[in-house]
Amino acid sequence: MDLLRFTTAGSVDDGKSTLIGRLLYDSKSIFEDQLEAIERVSESRGQGQVDLALLTDGLRSEREQGITIDVAYRYFATPRRKFIVADTPGHIQYTRNMVTGASTANLAIILIDARKGILEQTHRHSFIASLLHIKHLVICVNKMDLVGFSEEIFNQIVEDYQEFASRLDVPDIKFIPVSALLGDNVVDKSANMPWYVGAPLLATLETTYIGSDINHIDPRFPVQHVIRPQTTEWHDYRGFAGRVASGVFKPGDEVVAMPSGLTSRIKSIDVMTGPVEEAFSPMSISITLEDEIDISRGDMIAKPTNMPKATQDLEAMLCWFNEKPLALNGRYLLRHTTRECKAVIKEVRYKININTLHKNQQDLTLGMNEIGRVRLRTSVPLFTDPYSINRSTGSLILIDQDTNNTVAAGMILYDTGERPQSDWDMPSI
Repeated sequence: MDLLRFTTAGSVDDGKSTLIGRLLYDSKSIFEDQLEAIERVSESRGQGQVDLALLTDGLRSEREQGITIDVAYRYFATPRRKFIVADTPGHIQYTRNMVTGASTANLAIILIDARKGILEQTHRHSFIASLLHIKHLVICVNKMDLVGFSEEIFNQIVEDYQEFASRLDVPDIKFIPVSALLGDNVVDKSANMPWYVGAPLLATLETTYIGSDINHIDPRFPVQHVIRPQTTEWHDYRGFAGRVASGVFKPGDEVVAMPSGLTSRIKSIDVMTGPVEEAFSPMSISITLEDEIDISRGDMIAKPTNMPKATQDLEAMLCWFNEKPLALNGRYLLRHTTRECKAVIKEVRYKININTLHKNQQDLTLGMNEIGRVRLRTSVPLFTDPYSINRSTGSLILIDQDTNNTVAAGMILYDTGERPQSDWDMPSI
């Protein structure tokens, strides 16, 4: 049974938490004590029905204000698939939390209030989902019960969104009219919208194909730890532990260790239960080699015929998280896979207008929740792929050296022609 990670996004009060609560409730994926707890809270507030949003909004400030602030992760399963859902906030000041929740998602559910139509946050979150290379979007037009389940309103929203989405790089977009409050088209087909002929939300989540989303072509293994038990039984064991970022590794494969460039062959691949005949993403493994090579944390194991680019000069799209604006020529800590080094921001090429996707080359300061293209220089070489090809070796974070706060998340870009990719040098519109 495979696993689908998905996230919710959209503007404030679009019903994201209620939708996830309804999905969990109608699919019978919550425990009785959880249901009893939210029933008591709902009754104490004088609400006429159970507030399913309380299943994900767990912080006191979230329940007091009726909004989502932090990312809430929930796990559930059906007979067809396992799910991890990240319920993310809609407020613009919490965009950084939305980026965090969406960074590992295979699919994004973007909610639109049927009464309000497409808003700025709809544009913002759709662009971020595209920027994060999420290949599947499900646009849920929510609160259809408040517009009389109108097919005309739904069709107009679909038309407006498709016009905007034509400028995004998302190959799979589906539209579903729902009422999260009443459960229409969430788990079961709605009798109130017979004009909708598609599948309800849960069936869509169960059947979305994500097998091709994982990169099985480029073998990348960032080393996290060197295992040396030095016991009587394992006296000579020297294994390189970590998580496979992409590609497939097998015993007998010729591999190269970066940055040394020394080659060897895989002697064995071990997991907690014993040796295995092959390893692929996202397995956590330990690799032993036939030759004694000096490899430590931050190094990368690849194959000689398919190697990442080793470079100290990077271009990246940055989502800025911090209240303190980006400092040109500012020095930050950069973390990329298992390697950490110092980095300097050399240039801000442009920033993106979220509503129009135009490039702004006049105001070259990045403030909180803004997105722009920058050029960085690192103190040591990093072993990278473009984010559009490899989300593991194509991503990075920047950390303020003084506060240790994460100030930005970045997606590495290559110049056109260096390697096939989806170029995020956005065209003028």
